[in-house]
Amino acid sequence: MLTHNVFFALKDNSAEAIGTLLDACRKYLTDHPGTVFFAVGTVSDLDREVNDRDFDVALHVIFESRAAHDEYQKSPRHLEFIAENKDNWKKVRVFDAACR
Repeated sequence: MLTHNVFFALKDNSAEAIGTLLDACRKYLTDHPGTVFFAVGTVSDLDREVNDRDFDVALHVIFESRAAHDEYQKSPRHLEFIAENKDNWKKVRVFDAACR
């Protein structure tokens, strides 16, 4: 499996803008072939010394394989998601990991 974790910090991080990105993730990034798990959410209220809180929206997708991930990356829905939302991204961090 491959985990694809993306952390978005937004230029406009109002509740409305965060809601717009959450809705877009659910619209464009769900139900791709080979998806084992999908979740999207916001920064939690956990504020321990080790917590990185430099994001507004967190996306977590687990794929059954690297091949499924690679197809997702070039899929029209994923590319449309990027095109429609990237103007409000201040910083995007991606953490991909092979899982066994």
